[in-house]
Amino acid sequence: MVPRYTRPAMAAIWAPENRYRIWFEIEALACEAMAGLGEISVEAARTIRERGDAAMAAFSQSDLKRIDQIEAETRHDVIAFLTWLAEKIGPDSRFVHLGMTSSDILDTCLAVQLSQATDLLLTDVNAVLEALRKQAFAHKYTLTIGRSHGIHAEPTSFGLKMAGHYAEFERNRERLLTARTEIATCAISGAVGTFAHLDPRVESYVAEKLKLKPEPVSTQVIPRDRHAAYFCALAVTASSIERLATEVRHLQRSEVREVEEFFHPGQKGSSAMPHKRNPVLSENLTGLARLVRSHVIPALENVALWHERDISHSSVERNICPDGTIGLDFALTRLAGMMDKLVVYPEQMAANIESLGGVVHSGEVLLALARAGVLREDAYKIVQRCAMATWTRLGKPDGRTFRENLAADPEIAGRIAPEVLDAAMDSRSHLRAVDERYRLIFGETGPVVR
Repeated sequence: MVPRYTRPAMAAIWAPENRYRIWFEIEALACEAMAGLGEISVEAARTIRERGDAAMAAFSQSDLKRIDQIEAETRHDVIAFLTWLAEKIGPDSRFVHLGMTSSDILDTCLAVQLSQATDLLLTDVNAVLEALRKQAFAHKYTLTIGRSHGIHAEPTSFGLKMAGHYAEFERNRERLLTARTEIATCAISGAVGTFAHLDPRVESYVAEKLKLKPEPVSTQVIPRDRHAAYFCALAVTASSIERLATEVRHLQRSEVREVEEFFHPGQKGSSAMPHKRNPVLSENLTGLARLVRSHVIPALENVALWHERDISHSSVERNICPDGTIGLDFALTRLAGMMDKLVVYPEQMAANIESLGGVVHSGEVLLALARAGVLREDAYKIVQRCAMATWTRLGKPDGRTFRENLAADPEIAGRIAPEVLDAAMDSRSHLRAVDERYRLIFGETGPVVR
């Protein structure tokens, strides 16, 4: 991922220094396990640990260059690292990587890195949830128009809109937790995964120390269905980001103007039009979501490896693992900030509700007529006739409001009391279920509707 969309904490997880530190940790833990089994001496394991720790603590650009120099000759990244490590440890390095294969290091390391990355993503999701909760409770009873097909439907609560997105990100949090559990898998099983040259207790020891679980049957690699499921979880989270970003983009349109991204002092919207205040954050989030989702297909393609191992997945994962987690980390952080500072215009929401002359209350009027004894089909025709009369003459000199057209309709006169019609035209009736919805989503309701 380009630096523009990369946060330092996530970038550090994918930096060579962290990768090599994890590689050494796996090797050192394996040596400790073998020493505990009496397969190598305790002194050798101690030397490997102490000298390796010192080398990693002093790791610098010159060490990176040395590893790259060795790899240029060996054409093998793990061998290059082990050769460099041997230079630092000395004769006892002969016990490093004993009975192991490269995938033991690569796949176990990737499990650690993805676990670290997911911990950051979970923190990011928590920030999004906090921002959504804040808006949900601030606007629990803020009436706004609900839309279907992009057209005014019936009033709803803006807070309830936010609560719905909160519930969705709660589900995403659970998906990421499940993905983390599945991906946190260790394999120290040697060539083609048979443990022919390793005691399985070495794998168990390494897994426990790294807070991983052993892969039940690793072949020579950890099966990639785990990784495919992981990237699907990232993709679903990205889609939720885009759904919320799209909502903000639509509501910020000049014709709507119900919410607006915070516009910083000194911020400019256009090089040509000084008045512009564009939804640049939500548009940016839409693009980042596309990138994160694009990693799902390569991850799924990686599942079908040949026999016990091939490396067709390797080049893919070198790209999608850093880019997917870095991109989602940035997007979630941006989303949390955007929603926390979101500017909401309740007065414009109220104006938009009544901007069509009250036709958005047609559903309530339909029900009121049905309750008054009018057949539903007849009631629908009456209400639609009055609504269309309002819609087609809206803004014209002879135009009337929906309430006025209803009052003038001869089929309504005497069949329903004026106060019943007035109650049906009251937007607050759409807040009836808000408390119960909040109880289901948040476990609490907040203030009670008065």
